[in-house]
Amino acid sequence: MSKLKLSILDQSIVRQGSTASEAIQETIETAQLADRLNYHRIWISEHHNSAFIAGSAPEVLMVKLADVTNRIRIGSGGIMLPNHSAYKVAENFRMLETLFPGRIDLGMGRAPGGDRISASLLNPSNNFAEENYLTQLDNLQHFFRDTAGTKYGPIIAVPQAQTIPMQWILSSSGGSSAIAAKFGMGLVIAKFINGFATYQLVETYRDNFVPSSQFSSPHAILAISVLCADTEEKAASMRKNVDYILLQFDKGIFDKFPADEVIQQYEFSPAELERIQYNSGRIISGTKDSVKAQLTTLATEFETDEIIVSTMTANKNDRKRSFELLAEAFEL
Repeated sequence: MSKLKLSILDQSIVRQGSTASEAIQETIETAQLADRLNYHRIWISEHHNSAFIAGSAPEVLMVKLADVTNRIRIGSGGIMLPNHSAYKVAENFRMLETLFPGRIDLGMGRAPGGDRISASLLNPSNNFAEENYLTQLDNLQHFFRDTAGTKYGPIIAVPQAQTIPMQWILSSSGGSSAIAAKFGMGLVIAKFINGFATYQLVETYRDNFVPSSQFSSPHAILAISVLCADTEEKAASMRKNVDYILLQFDKGIFDKFPADEVIQQYEFSPAELERIQYNSGRIISGTKDSVKAQLTTLATEFETDEIIVSTMTANKNDRKRSFELLAEAFEL
């Protein structure tokens, strides 16, 4: 395995007592920090109908992030394709590629990015069928390559950029791995969503991979939540906050969480501790040496040379420090 590359997934979390504007500003500052620290890429997510996450329009925010950084790749992690017209996604990302050629990643998924009601409002024709998702992906390739058309004539997605954004499929299941393979796209394994994701996803992808103009061979990335601190005690405190919030997500609660001081005093019930153990595969935490060892083991297990880290903390400075420690650990 070559030297491990690190990237960041930013979800623009609105912390207790802060505002959406502050969350977006932190995302901007995180991109600049990642650029300075030599992270490989920063991706931003698409979520809807939750006051806890301010990131609803990655294709808009990506313009700002690319403009205030110099070399880091900027991407969506991801565009939830069924929420949108494939034609409009093509035009949005062609515009991005025109503005920032060679730096744009288009990561795509098929989850609602929230709930089915908001997804239906975003795209009233969305019936959540896999067949439609596959059609959208196929149409997208034609729009990017100027080969689309109807009985009335050609259809072009403008601007007609000279390059195509690098395309990735987000996957927490074997089905999406097979889709990435079929289209010859990169694969991102969302272990921060499915802690039980295993190398089998990569195996499915590699066994079925069809080379494309973008990827002549399969390329898989692992995405996982990471909390890195100067001491184990601090890392444990950060992890308790995330454990608590994930428990609320499991209950369908996506905002109005108590302050971190309250969470730190909270005593988990036996049932909650069992659920925390169930979620444990989604998170890595500890000091930089411990985290480096754990991430290196995972990279070897999944045969990947890149890991995307998602870091959610109660404190802005703790999050920044986590990224700094990771950069130090892997000598970025």
